[in-house]
This record gives sequence, C-alpha cells and structure tokens, in this order.
Amino acid sequence: MTAKRRSGPKHPRNGPAEAARDRAAWFLVLPALLPILILSVGPLLYGIALAFTDAQSGRTRPTRWIGTLNFQDLLHDTLFWDSFRIGLLWAFGVTVPQFLLALGLALLLNQRLRMRWLARALAIIPWAMPEVVVGIMWRLVYNPDAGILNETIRDLGLGDGRGWLTGLATALPAVILVGIWAGMPQTTVALLAGLQNTPHELHEAAALDGAGAWRRFRTVTWPAIKPIALAISALNLIWNFNSFALVYVLTSGGPGGRTRLPMLFAYEEAFRYGQFGYAAAMGCVMVAVISVILACYLVGRIRGGGEER
Repeated sequence: MTAKRRSGPKHPRNGPAEAARDRAAWFLVLPALLPILILSVGPLLYGIALAFTDAQSGRTRPTRWIGTLNFQDLLHDTLFWDSFRIGLLWAFGVTVPQFLLALGLALLLNQRLRMRWLARALAIIPWAMPEVVVGIMWRLVYNPDAGILNETIRDLGLGDGRGWLTGLATALPAVILVGIWAGMPQTTVALLAGLQNTPHELHEAAALDGAGAWRRFRTVTWPAIKPIALAISALNLIWNFNSFALVYVLTSGGPGGRTRLPMLFAYEEAFRYGQFGYAAAMGCVMVAVISVILACYLVGRIRGGGEER
C-alpha cells in the first residue's frame, strides 16, 4: 500500500506579521506615490473631465457639461488631423533614424579605441542641453543670412542657401534633423549599457566558429540588446510624439502649419484661443494614442518572454 502524504497544517498567508509588513511597505512607498498622484494622475483625470465640458477662458457663466460634443467636433476638424499626421511623421521620422544612428555610435563607442572616454563624453553633450537652448542654437545654424549652414553652402559654391525653417518643403525635414541630433545621445547611452553587459566570451566563441562581424551581431549582440532596444524605441516614440518645446522654439508650428504637432495645436487652442474643453479633448486623443503604443509594446514583451521560456 502506498502511504498517503499528509499535508502539514496550513497557516494563513495574511497573518498579523505579514499585515504589519504590508502596512510598513505602503508607508514607505507613500511618499513616492503622493507626488505622482498629485502631479500626474490628478491633472490627467481633471483633463479628461474637462474634455466633456465647454470650458473657455474669460467666461462669466459657469462651465457646462456637454458630453461628447467636443469629440464630435474633433472628428470633423481637418486642421487637427493634419497636425496628427504631421505628428506621426515627426515621431517616426525622428525615432527610426535616431535608433539606427545611435546603434552605430554605440557599437563604435563599445570598441577599444584611444580616448574612448572623451568620445563618450562628447556624445552625450546634446542630451545635457535644454531643449530651448538646442532650439535657439539650431535657429542660428539655419539662419538664412548668417547661419553656418548657408555660409558653408555659399563657400562651396553650391548656391545661395535657403530659409530652411521657413520653406514649406524644408521646414519639417530640418526640424526632424534637429530632433534626431538632440535625442540620439539618450538612445546611445541605453544601447551602450546593453552592449557592455553582453559577455565577451560569446563573441569570442562565435569568432572561433568562423562567424563574421554581421553574423556575430545578428546571433550574439542583437539578442542581448533587443529588450533594451524595444524599450528605448517605445519611449522615444512616445516622447517624440509629445514634443513641444523644441519645435515651438524652432518654428512655432509654421510655416503654414507644416510643423504644427498635435501638442502645439492643443496649446494654441487652449492658451491662444481659450478653448480649454476642446484642447482637453485633443489631449484625450493623444493619451489614447500613447496608450495604444504602450499596449503594443507590452504585448510584444509578453509574447517575447513566452517564446524565450
């Protein structure tokens, strides 16, 4: 006969000691949660509620609840959807080249080069500069009369230069170039950290097996940095879609709305025209888009983790 194993007495998981530990943990976490609740969650909920009202600046009568009327008007607002399209072009136009260039720079800085410490320090300079300073600096670079870009073009005999930030065809590409330059250091640092955590033994083993540089990158380097690459790309896409200060300083959304990102459009509706409720509805749409991006990233991470297991 097979003896049955008797299970020992089951103790309740949430005993007095564990309850005390839980209370202590919440007490320690609360100072970090309060600023988030007050400065992030609270304004977010207030903005969502504001989107269902007719709130305007300078009104003497009380704000009324109008339901989804702002969203209905937004569906037929071609200017907003034009800005939304420009925002997507800007976000992907900055994020994709930014990642590719940052990956190449990270691979270079990971090599055993002379004065590597200096190269790494110089690579993060744009990251240390405020966006307003970056915008002012690049406005000087793009200056049609005395900017270094047009001066170089004239010195090389390639023409008289042009107004890069005022031309309908050149404004958005010029602003995208600035966005790539300003955000590339952050991506480079993240990817470089992933490269440095990759064991050198794996590269040496692949080299002994006769793998070339591309094969080593594809089979050793990329699988090691893929989680970091996906995370930083998703964050960059969200940050770039929400950009405001850099584009505002460079072009203020011009010329002719060619660089008017959704955040700029909502800002103008709220603080230039005083349509707070309508601008809040725009903000809700942008929050929805960001939530979709985050959901896609999280689903990809979950599926990737399941495949790895």
